[in-house]
Amino acid sequence: MTEINTVTFAGSGDAFGSGGRFNSCFIVDVKDFRYAIEFGATSLVALQQAGIKHASLDAVIFSHIHADHCSGIPSMLLDAMLAAKRTKPLIIAGPRDTEIRLREMMESMLPGSNIMVPKFELTFVELELMRPNEVGRHAVVTPFPANHTPKTHPMSLRVEAGGKVVSYTGDTAWTKHIPKISKGADLFICESYFYEKPIRFHINYPDVKKHCDEFQAKRTVLTHMSSEMLAMVDKIPEECAYDGFVVKI
Repeated sequence: MTEINTVTFAGSGDAFGSGGRFNSCFIVDVKDFRYAIEFGATSLVALQQAGIKHASLDAVIFSHIHADHCSGIPSMLLDAMLAAKRTKPLIIAGPRDTEIRLREMMESMLPGSNIMVPKFELTFVELELMRPNEVGRHAVVTPFPANHTPKTHPMSLRVEAGGKVVSYTGDTAWTKHIPKISKGADLFICESYFYEKPIRFHINYPDVKKHCDEFQAKRTVLTHMSSEMLAMVDKIPEECAYDGFVVKI
């Protein structure tokens, strides 16, 4: 039986497999609703490792159109139509151009797959910034502008479902919105890409140290760490994610 009010870090890594970690994929279980935040290229394998069936997901919510955050979705959809024989509805929610970009990705990665018609209800939701967006009957997602590669339509996310709030920076340099995103969240998932090196378009550990007093969540966990950052996780006080890490919310 699935334990509710948990977040499972099926994948906690960056785009390049640093530390042998899977791409970002966080599975949130709350009352009557199971959703994924991010579904990168390695996420199907990550879910297998975690013992989670992708057909059990009610929704996938992703922050921006980069491979390590959403390119596992085409393979998941194909498997849902074939081996997994999914029947329950699925919602995919993301930034502007979500449906067209995912369909382009699917045709590029799996030519011919776009002619297949799923036997389950598939809904795409393009999230509008700075306002609450309903994702199905159980979740409300409020996205905020992120400072990342502009063509990816990047967002930071605040997700409310089952009486619990999970917030997430996504990939972004520090923005004025992040304290608001974290405020009152049961879990705040914060990027911490490099330990010392300033990398454009990302929150790095010096940013975490500088702004940690502005985090207003009940619990904060760092993720999306480079090899340089991973080498330091035992030497810093902040809580850091790892593949398979389960957080009670």
